[in-house]
Amino acid sequence: MSSSTSSSLTFIGQQITIYGGFIIIITGVLGNLINSIVFLSLKTFRQSSCAFYLTIMSIVNIGQLLAGLLSRVIIYGYGIDWTTKSVFFCKFRVPFFELCALMSYACLCLATIDQYLATCTRPRWQTWSNIKIAHCLIVISLIISIIILIPYPIYLNHVTVATGTIVCTVTNEMVAQYRGYFVPLFLAGFIPDFITVLFGILAYRNVQQIAYRTVPLVRRELDKQLTVMVLVQVVINLFTNVPCATMNSVVYGTSNITNASILERIQFVYTVTIIIFYSYFAVSENHED
Repeated sequence: MSSSTSSSLTFIGQQITIYGGFIIIITGVLGNLINSIVFLSLKTFRQSSCAFYLTIMSIVNIGQLLAGLLSRVIIYGYGIDWTTKSVFFCKFRVPFFELCALMSYACLCLATIDQYLATCTRPRWQTWSNIKIAHCLIVISLIISIIILIPYPIYLNHVTVATGTIVCTVTNEMVAQYRGYFVPLFLAGFIPDFITVLFGILAYRNVQQIAYRTVPLVRRELDKQLTVMVLVQVVINLFTNVPCATMNSVVYGTSNITNASILERIQFVYTVTIIIFYSYFAVSENHED
């Protein structure tokens, strides 16, 4: 690949980041704000544990878009990198937006499992779908997510590279591999994907049979609507998360590649999958049945 082609890919990737990123940020922040207002304003949703998970997910999605995507647009689109100018921002940015991402996936997993339990035929299992348990599970998820990310602010530091440029990077090799492979590929990748797809299918099967049960009409319609919301999010997550999780590991595994053209192609594909990945956090859950 010629240097002109390489420059073209870099330019195209930059434009995708700028324009695609701003569109996702604007629509995502507005959409998630509307979702939060709807879920919090309607009594029916306030009493639903699934709607509570979706409300928390909308809130952390806003944090992910602003801390993750907005700063990425500024860094890769305009060359303004605040992480190299401030030690605090260097240590704060990555842990914060990854905390939002982990909480978003935790909420989606919990919402999917909750809908399976709520639509289950066994009354004992249905009792596990309640707002008090939902509050406890969100707190537990937050604590676990914070523990997972503790190494980040410790080992994220300013480093001066050979060219004299200051970069914000992980200074411990094991933590770098932990961040590059384990967290994105498993904790924020294939594990939540597997859980949401599995319980999404089970919840869908339950909803298909709910018409044949003696269930109040209002409860039946609410369960159907919430299940549709969750299933749409599951499908979107599957198609946006798998490519990005895979490419993230590919990028971290290219340290031994010296061919500039190959690296350029990999970086371009990674840029595209990152924008696709962030579209998950911008998609509205407020779908009508």
